Amino acid sequence: MQPHDLLDLLGARRLLAIVRGDDPAAALRSIDVLAEEGVTLMEVSLSGADALSVIRKAASTLGAGVHLGAGTVLTARDAVAARDAGATFVVTPGLGEGVDEALRLGLPVLAGALTPTEVISATARGAAAVKLFPASAGGVSYLRALRDPFPAVPFVPVGGVGLDSVRDYLEAGAVAVGLGSPLLGDAPRGGDLDDLRRRVRTALDLVGAP
Repeated sequence: MQPHDLLDLLGARRLLAIVRGDDPAAALRSIDVLAEEGVTLMEVSLSGADALSVIRKAASTLGAGVHLGAGTVLTARDAVAARDAGATFVVTPGLGEGVDEALRLGLPVLAGALTPTEVISATARGAAAVKLFPASAGGVSYLRALRDPFPAVPFVPVGGVGLDSVRDYLEAGAVAVGLGSPLLGDAPRGGDLDDLRRRVRTALDLVGAP
């Protein structure tokens, strides 16, 4: 996948599902449900239990139309491990060495940034898009403020984005939104998959994904 491919997918699908849990088997079941319901962009956070194994197993079974990334990539070692496990893109919470190593490996990066200086650095490094994180620090009004000096930067708010604020962020100019626990709930920890299905259908309706 090339950087423009990730950006195109974010713009088309408008939803990045973030899977993080302490039960690898439940995380895999959650990924299956996401794919069955039509979610085609997913991130498995490396802070979850046995995350690399989850990525490896999911990457081997998901169809070609589903794109699986690794999240919470902090170090160069994380980036290499994510690539080796089968991740096709990388998501970071900030601008650590994981960004540079992932780009060196040819993996598109959704790079975490919050301040204007960090946004400038993320784009200068070659990030496909900027993960506005934590979005809850400034909310929708902060995204609008950033859009004034950075109208061409594709922002993906993550962290504190709930189903009730999805449309507000998109209307404020976000190219997509990242949803973790507000979407997945307790499913990656063994929770109710039917509840997950209902939330996924609501989220896809909110983002207007085809």
